Amino acid sequence: MYSNGDMFWSRVGLLLAVLGFMCVLPVWTVHPSGGLCVSLETLREKLSSSLRRRYMKQNFPINYTVKVRYEEVFRLHNISRLQQEEGVLTSDLQDLWLMVNQEVVKKVLRVLPERHPTRHRYLTELEKLFRMFQQNYDAEVKKDTDEERELPVRIQNIWDRLSDRDYKGWRSVTPKSLLDNCYRTMHCLFQQQCFRDQEGEYDYCSILHWRKGKREIYHSTTQQPTTQTLPTQEPQPT
Repeated sequence: MYSNGDMFWSRVGLLLAVLGFMCVLPVWTVHPSGGLCVSLETLREKLSSSLRRRYMKQNFPINYTVKVRYEEVFRLHNISRLQQEEGVLTSDLQDLWLMVNQEVVKKVLRVLPERHPTRHRYLTELEKLFRMFQQNYDAEVKKDTDEERELPVRIQNIWDRLSDRDYKGWRSVTPKSLLDNCYRTMHCLFQQQCFRDQEGEYDYCSILHWRKGKREIYHSTTQQPTTQTLPTQEPQPT
């Protein structure tokens, strides 16, 4: 037989357990893909506006550009157009996003001197975070993909051009613009899984969203890459 005191504390314990469950329930609801969203949130922090500006703009000569494939300039309007194609899945676009941006980071790393601050203080770590995200992505998203499914023609053509050794559609783009694209398209493609807005206020796939509040507007250049030498030491504060 339980005493009145035992029954009281038993009920208190049960109430605390219920309250604890209710506290963590919203987290499960917002982020059903736990590991995926945690790794994506870490990427988002590393791709913050202040870090992109410091390491991908201020540490480079003015108007410095790198050569990338046209398909690697992956912007919101590219997503919008591809979504209109018959048979294109969100996972198809997420696959492209991951591959394109991993390659973009590698291309910028290739042009940096070994002692350049952006290399060892930013991009090397960013490259590791992409690999960590890919592990979670493969485990939580790719495992449900039909390996025998034939990709839509438009998507397959993009993959073919990304691996074409005789490619001729090169573009010259500023390093910061490439990561600006990465940041915005990441929010668009993973909004439903990890960046859901409970009040429906934000549409990360809308270009207008990124123009509100004087947000940075995408800018790229089609000029030939500059021949300026990259600094090997971080600029001293003035």
